[in-house]
Amino acid sequence: MKILWLKGDFLHPTTRGGKIRTLEMLKRLHRRHEVHFVALDDGASPESVPRAAEYSTRAYPVPHRVPPRGTPAFYLQSVGNLFSDLPLSLARYKSAEYERTVEEVMSRESPEVLVCDFLTPAVNLRTLDRWVLFQHNVETIIWRRHAEQAGGGLQRRYFQNQAERMQRVEERVCRSVRKVVAVSEADARTMESMFGLQNIPSVPTGVDVEGFTPAARREGGADLVFVGAMDWMPNIDGVNYFLDEILPLIRKKRPNCSIAIVGREPSAELRKRADAKLIVTGTVDDVRPYLWKGLVSIVPLRIGGGTRLKIYEAMAARIPVVSTSIGAEGLAVGPEHIRLADTPENFADACLDLLDHPEQRERMSNAAWDLVSSCFSWERVTGQFERIIGAA
Repeated sequence: MKILWLKGDFLHPTTRGGKIRTLEMLKRLHRRHEVHFVALDDGASPESVPRAAEYSTRAYPVPHRVPPRGTPAFYLQSVGNLFSDLPLSLARYKSAEYERTVEEVMSRESPEVLVCDFLTPAVNLRTLDRWVLFQHNVETIIWRRHAEQAGGGLQRRYFQNQAERMQRVEERVCRSVRKVVAVSEADARTMESMFGLQNIPSVPTGVDVEGFTPAARREGGADLVFVGAMDWMPNIDGVNYFLDEILPLIRKKRPNCSIAIVGREPSAELRKRADAKLIVTGTVDDVRPYLWKGLVSIVPLRIGGGTRLKIYEAMAARIPVVSTSIGAEGLAVGPEHIRLADTPENFADACLDLLDHPEQRERMSNAAWDLVSSCFSWERVTGQFERIIGAA
């Protein structure tokens, strides 16, 4: 097959779950098919475009700079967005040059399969009827959850407005494309109900089982480990929720309990909270040693959707997981594989129970590793996706 694949950004540095998922799948598709890859390029990383050769036959970078959050340019862009039909998270990536590039590649290469990866590139397409939309999240749900967790009235109204805009765009795109592919059965059923669609297929989250499996259990890490980009709002909310409402309950019974927050771009406020028992790493070259040395992986998310890569990666790394139901939403896991807890008290109790009982940690880690190794390798997941787009 000749595949035209659209993405909002290039895949290196690979710092987010969605990038990991796309990279691992595209590398495998590229071995068997001709892949043309179009993405925005902000010029911030010298490795972004050259390394596209690892997963595509030819890459087409479209220069585009997005103002960083918190800068005057970002706030000016936010004010301008008040008069747009698009939510800000999509409007920031509108590009006439991207649209022209896609049209040129389609005219010259005549690709057989067209994949729009995430909702972002769809705002730059003239027509949608031939495209497969690979929808890693139900974006409307994420923005609704932001509104539910928002503090003041003005902030809540802002998130509600963004959620309403997102729903209009997401529904229009999902109803216009040739096929929508979800990343879980739960997401598929949600989109079918929310947007009036039928028969949305899904492909599960994958994991590099060999890469994450430790040769042997290591010592000397934090008791609790959180892995996730700290410039993504659901992760910021989840970590603050854990530190403010759950960790104090744990330390009442285990005063020296240590935690590592492993992920890029932590805020200045979070860095100020760091001490000998609260490690805030910032960007790291490899998250695996933190999982291999830790005792329990935590996923205290109250907002979010999509890939949940961090859970399957922890399972492959043989570290037990405590998560909220939202954090593990859509994953094919049972109580033998993961602890679910949706109140601060229950989350703290689940962490304490695993910290206090090594044999339970071992039993859960083994069951979880057996699950991901047998069902969720990237080769298996990519094969499912390949069959879906081949028949679209």
